[in-house]
Amino acid sequence: MNIALFVIAAYLFGSISFAIVVSKLFRLDDPRNYGSGNPGATNVLRSGHKLAALLTLLGDCAKGWIGVALAVALDDQLGLGEAGIALVAMAAFAGHLWPLYHD
Repeated sequence: MNIALFVIAAYLFGSISFAIVVSKLFRLDDPRNYGSGNPGATNVLRSGHKLAALLTLLGDCAKGWIGVALAVALDDQLGLGEAGIALVAMAAFAGHLWPLYHD
């Protein structure tokens, strides 16, 4: 049960597109509307706003790292095990590739 909750939470957190969030915060065009059309740091950089691109990159890195770090930190209490932690990592990655939000 704990593994399922962590996997779902990691997928949902991984689904956050920091390119879209940061672009809205900086009042930039939606990064899906120019360049390659992919919401990522490279496309945000094409907008000419280096800080927004850096924050996008850091946010995208952090969303995977935070989920796995929490799973590792709570492993002793919840008994997730190595396989559970690996599933959390894969769920965060899947959320990044196939996001639930920002359609």
